Amino acid sequence: MFPDMSQYTWIVPDFVWELSENIDLDKLASALPQLEEIAKLLPDMEKIGENFTFLKSLLSTGLGSEVNGASGLHLLLETTGESTLRVTDVPPTSASRADSSDKQFKKQGLLSELILIQQQIQQHEEEMRRAAADNAPPPPSEPSPTPAPNPSPSQSKRKSSDKERIDQLQEELLRTQLKYQRMLERLEKENKELRKVVLQKDDKGIHQRNVKKSLIDMYSEVLDILSYYDSNYNTQDHLPRVVVVGDQSAGKTSVLEMIAQARIFPRGSGEMMTRSPVKVTLSEGPHHVAMFKDSTREFDLGKEEDLAALRHEIELRMRKSVKEGQTVSPETISLSVKGPGIQRMVLVDLPGVINTVTSGMAADTKETIFGISKAYMQNPNAIILCIQDGSVDAERSIVTDLVSQMDPQGKRTIFVLTKVDLAEKNLASPSRIQQIVEGKLFPMKALGYFAVVTGKGSSNESIDSIKDYEEDFFQNSRLLRDGMLKAHQVTTKNLSLAVSDCFWKMVRESVEQQADAFKASRFNLETEWKNNYPRLRELDRNELYEKAKNEILDEVISLSQVTPKHWESILQKKLWERVSTHVIENIYLPAAQTMNSGTFNTTVDIKLKQWTDKQLPHKALEVAWETLQEEFARFMAEYKGKDQDDIFDKLKEAVKDESIKRHKWNERAMDSLRVIQHNALEDRSITDKPQWDAAIQFMEETLQSRLKDTDSIISDMVGPDWKQRWLSWTNRTPEQHIRNETKNELERLLKLHEDHTAYLANDEVTTVRKNLEARGVEVDPVLIKDTWHQLYRRHFLQKALLHCNLCRRGFYYYQRHFVDSELECNDVVLFWRIQRMLAITANTLRQQLTNTEVRRLEKNVKEVLEDFGEDTEKKGQLITGRRVQLAEDLKKVREIQEKLEAFIEALHKEK
Repeated sequence: MFPDMSQYTWIVPDFVWELSENIDLDKLASALPQLEEIAKLLPDMEKIGENFTFLKSLLSTGLGSEVNGASGLHLLLETTGESTLRVTDVPPTSASRADSSDKQFKKQGLLSELILIQQQIQQHEEEMRRAAADNAPPPPSEPSPTPAPNPSPSQSKRKSSDKERIDQLQEELLRTQLKYQRMLERLEKENKELRKVVLQKDDKGIHQRNVKKSLIDMYSEVLDILSYYDSNYNTQDHLPRVVVVGDQSAGKTSVLEMIAQARIFPRGSGEMMTRSPVKVTLSEGPHHVAMFKDSTREFDLGKEEDLAALRHEIELRMRKSVKEGQTVSPETISLSVKGPGIQRMVLVDLPGVINTVTSGMAADTKETIFGISKAYMQNPNAIILCIQDGSVDAERSIVTDLVSQMDPQGKRTIFVLTKVDLAEKNLASPSRIQQIVEGKLFPMKALGYFAVVTGKGSSNESIDSIKDYEEDFFQNSRLLRDGMLKAHQVTTKNLSLAVSDCFWKMVRESVEQQADAFKASRFNLETEWKNNYPRLRELDRNELYEKAKNEILDEVISLSQVTPKHWESILQKKLWERVSTHVIENIYLPAAQTMNSGTFNTTVDIKLKQWTDKQLPHKALEVAWETLQEEFARFMAEYKGKDQDDIFDKLKEAVKDESIKRHKWNERAMDSLRVIQHNALEDRSITDKPQWDAAIQFMEETLQSRLKDTDSIISDMVGPDWKQRWLSWTNRTPEQHIRNETKNELERLLKLHEDHTAYLANDEVTTVRKNLEARGVEVDPVLIKDTWHQLYRRHFLQKALLHCNLCRRGFYYYQRHFVDSELECNDVVLFWRIQRMLAITANTLRQQLTNTEVRRLEKNVKEVLEDFGEDTEKKGQLITGRRVQLAEDLKKVREIQEKLEAFIEALHKEK
């Protein structure tokens, strides 16, 4: 059939012609199968087309209501003016109409045969009703006007024949219903296979074009957003959901699994397994898969290992959502399930209602479950799927009372009786089951009543085996045979059809009203923002966090702009403040008590070596770390003045604290720092006069500072002098009086012995005490020694300052090693060594800070910001205020309104 291309061979590249010469096309063609053989493998599209054409004509002529008669094919929930769920009742048809129907559908195949059987069922039901009415005894409340005579044998025979006729009609009706059900299943199976082929064909083009989301997925997204929306301005979440409630172990999860057609939930014998609400979005798809809302992994529900992994993941998520000390959690787990033939709806499986809190449970578990259940059921558009265990006494049920409180009129409740097989086996009176499904036993009303069987109690049963068992049970059950249950009231298949119809009916009735409510809420929020924050953009919490994050990173980068001189000046000053006490008290003062310069230098060298080995490097690193923290805090505080938003203060403080907490100083630098400090302190060679003068100035400032502190301590000890007492009208305390007398006595001792050692001898303490007692002053020896310590310290510092002034001209003698000189300035050399060690240490620490630690701190800040950014709860604690909440609400309301409008548009387009 190809056109003659011989005139256009120049278009085709040469290698194609070479390829055709090397391939035997005739041999290849003979190897391909014949077209007739391929055609045999294809489905009979003509027959399928006939069925669809007939179905279309059937619905267009209004005969669809006849199909609804006693089947579950188009089970509709009608709530206007009624409180019970029923199928559309079809009035008895005339014989002429039946004949015309026979002629009309004679050649329409399987579906026409279904219609004929449907009419036969109606005729059988009508005949049974007539026979039962003829055979019914007169009501007992109406007394007969004359005494009834004894029944004659002919009347008894007629009654027995009527009873036999009723039994015969009932058996025929049951057989016809079973035949109808089998044919209906065949038709549905063909339709399911065809839809699966169409869906798979559509699924293959998923990468070639942008596929729109399904209607139920769009609706589920709206529900997910609403579950995290904190309602304001009286805008409540009233969108429909199917809420599955029931007593613990009543079979809620099993019913949901039958509707989802997979064993997707964790199971346990008598143990509470559902610990948090599970929202399951059911939709149709070519493959039977499940997926969590916040995950991309697909679980293939046809594989047992994937099913086990899904059950394990659900159990882990439930346990993770439960807070410490609690048993159940209100946090919702969102799951979507797709598959061929699954009814589209959104179900929420709730924890089972319990009557008693057992050991191992939190004390408030019962109240928590009631609270969660009420929160979902009080939604006026929620469809309540009330699950009741048929195998236990009805009086033990708790959930029916709870449901009747939430929906007293039963306008949105569907009642499901589970484990009917056990109920029929165990109950002495099967009519009790009939009372339950007719709504006469429980004090609650419902749209409809269903009876189901969800397995034999084994967790290893497959969904297919459970379906077969359920169908076999109801086919052989006398509950159907005796007319206690209607055909449309049994099996989870009919239940799922009814629930889906009710769900979409409720959605269509309420969704536009909800969209209007959120539109009004959006207007209110926008008005409040314009009035309160007219010059600010509407930044939500995440956007504000990103803005604060950039500012913090800018502040951290500013650390790298600190000049080396500034770093060294701060480090040197802080390090001397940290170590000055140790140098004066533990090195300089003990060495200065020695008698000659040799002993002084020896003592200094030993104590400096011990100090360098043990304490000095640690102190230096502590100072460097504290300096880095202070500079970091200073930059953040200075940045605040540049039109900084106060809303970021808590976040910045938390980031700063957490970054500093995580920062670990590089300890490897300690050993090299110890060597540098030791070498600096070993050097005694002052090279020029400016260095000598700098050491003199450093020593003088240090001694003057210590002398000032000592004078202040002594002044506090002895109290105000006569001038202060006269001008300020203050007096000494008794203790200060004793201190003052002791000070006067010790000063006389120092004047007599100016070269006295640092410590008082015991006999000197006794002499001072006796002299004071002679003047009427009782004093403790400890107080004498304490006062002496401060007085001697002041005396020593004053002498050291005089010596420091003498040493200003001592550089010449230092160069000659103080030979033939009465002036020795070894203490100046000590302070020069300390001063040089401080400068070298500050330089070393500055290099480590700028080269390593600032960058590591910056890295820590980035990590902290990333961690905080992923922690929604943390962000909510650190970025707070009405402005933030208002922006959050605005964003959520807009998102909800837009998604609702998109859903409504798609809902109107759906045929």
